[in-house]
Amino acid sequence: MTGSILFEAIVFLAGAIICVSIAKRLGLSSVIGYLLAGVLIGPYVLGFIGEEGDDILHFAEFGVVMMLFLIGLEIEPKNFWNMRKTIVGMGGLQVGGTMLLSYLLFTFLGYDWEVALVISMAVALSSTAIAMQTIKEKGLMDTTFGTSSFSILLFQDIIVIFMLGFIPLLSNSEDNASAESHSEQTNLLESLPMGFQTLAIILSVVLIIVAGRYLIVPMLRKVAKTGVRELLIAAALLIVFGISFLMEYVGISPALGAFLGGVVLSNSEFKHELESTLEPFKNLLLGLFFMAVGASINFIVIAKSPLTIGGILIAIVVLKALVLFITGHVFKIKLDQKLLLTFSLAQIGEFAFVLLSFAFGLHILSQEQMDMMLVITALSMSLTPIIGIINERFILPKTGTKESIKRPMDHIAKSQKIILVGFGHFGSTIGRFLRSHGVEATILDHDSNRVDFLRKMGFEVYYGDATRLDLLESAGISEAKIIICATNKISVSKAISKIVKEKYPNVELMIRTKNRYDAYELLNLGHENIYRESLETSLTLAKDVLSKMGFRKYTLNRQVQNFIKYDEDSLRRLAAEPERKENYIFKARKELEQQEKFLNEDFKRGIVDFDNHWDSEHIRKALENSKTKM
Repeated sequence: MTGSILFEAIVFLAGAIICVSIAKRLGLSSVIGYLLAGVLIGPYVLGFIGEEGDDILHFAEFGVVMMLFLIGLEIEPKNFWNMRKTIVGMGGLQVGGTMLLSYLLFTFLGYDWEVALVISMAVALSSTAIAMQTIKEKGLMDTTFGTSSFSILLFQDIIVIFMLGFIPLLSNSEDNASAESHSEQTNLLESLPMGFQTLAIILSVVLIIVAGRYLIVPMLRKVAKTGVRELLIAAALLIVFGISFLMEYVGISPALGAFLGGVVLSNSEFKHELESTLEPFKNLLLGLFFMAVGASINFIVIAKSPLTIGGILIAIVVLKALVLFITGHVFKIKLDQKLLLTFSLAQIGEFAFVLLSFAFGLHILSQEQMDMMLVITALSMSLTPIIGIINERFILPKTGTKESIKRPMDHIAKSQKIILVGFGHFGSTIGRFLRSHGVEATILDHDSNRVDFLRKMGFEVYYGDATRLDLLESAGISEAKIIICATNKISVSKAISKIVKEKYPNVELMIRTKNRYDAYELLNLGHENIYRESLETSLTLAKDVLSKMGFRKYTLNRQVQNFIKYDEDSLRRLAAEPERKENYIFKARKELEQQEKFLNEDFKRGIVDFDNHWDSEHIRKALENSKTKM
């Protein structure tokens, strides 16, 4: 029974649901939940799946494959060129520094120079899967830490291509040939002489680039003409799996091929369609990958030499953290962002599995060295979320910018009755508009680099976590009249609202939401001032469309206000229903029909009534006549 693929699917899904739910309930990252689930259901605890976890790990790598394909789609050549200094500078310094220190460490431990060099390459790479998942979960992509991490990880993903091309040059051709005579060839590279393996890797990369432009894009255009969405989904999966198979057949990492394929398609018209199509598959398979990493932790290998493995693991994490900290210092990143960068990328990444396996296949690494490094890699990935929690809970609160800048206050700044939480694209628009009307706001933000910039612009700024009562009090909440939650994280808004309702009920809350469902949640908590970020923009666009079609601007402005009123009333009536799907859909349809009926009646009433408003026909004619007389 346990050999059934259905049984294994049930075990994986049940493990993920239980462990990730517990992790999120405790306020931990979902990655910890997946890793814990993998350890529990793996061969060394409950023994539900995988004799050694390797069979699952190979399948689970499709999650990393899809993630790198989607990252490649995001990298337009123009944006890459604009970020080249950060990518090459930060990434090059991190990879070069880590390789140098790791090489010295393993040489000191008595490893041959070829082995030490291969291991140092693997150690230099961080986990794109874990880092990007955590950054997106916490909404930190637009911070200095987020952009710096992305730059370093992107450089690592690119440099792996050159590492894979270089590793065959380290192999002893005589040993390799004698070993191959006793074993079957598993890929194309093994059948080639040592001198041609690097050339084969380069040609494979070129083939993907050419195929992307002259084969894949024309194929997608033909598929799109059919108008059948499931065919486009099938085509997207075919692209990812096809590239992965090609690279695996050659003997290179399939994830690397997918990344290159994504870069090639980043300028095509199908970029956004591919992103939206593959996103659900990516998230599900990434979770499977994390579980497979947990299941692959070989406790038998650990039991044989726990001190050696523990010592090397700690040394590697410390060395990587040191290099990352120095890299952040060289590029003048503030202390809190530097610590986030240091602790988030100090692990060994998923590409280490690829490099180590590749080197083992070329007989550069022994079986013992291979097993030990795979365990250390898996352990370092498992420790990363835990180290991140320690950093966030105990280190970050004691570092960073905590006090507002001491500067002369003018008569307007003295009456700062508004606190603005979050100064990204949404919050900065609010802050600038308030300031243009002589109204200052105390701004709270979690990015210290952004804080310094705002201070130079003359804003009153505090750095830190706005869900902490002591920070809100230092920002003047006891004297404030309004708190604006402009952050895009619903969890932060809910935490702030709880503090304000309990401690400062007289302070009015105005909260940004991304969609109706976040609005429902806040309305059910008793909040009234909810602002959906896409509502006004959508109506402005629709209004401009109708204006260009000949509708009166005054009538359209009035109809926009009517639409907002009806939609807000509907929002409050539907807030109690979202959990009950059938009732919600039925009532939502009735609400939409009622809104359209009211708007249609308002419109007919408006064009029949005689009103001399600012864009009525006779006023426009009067203005035109006055211009001609002048």
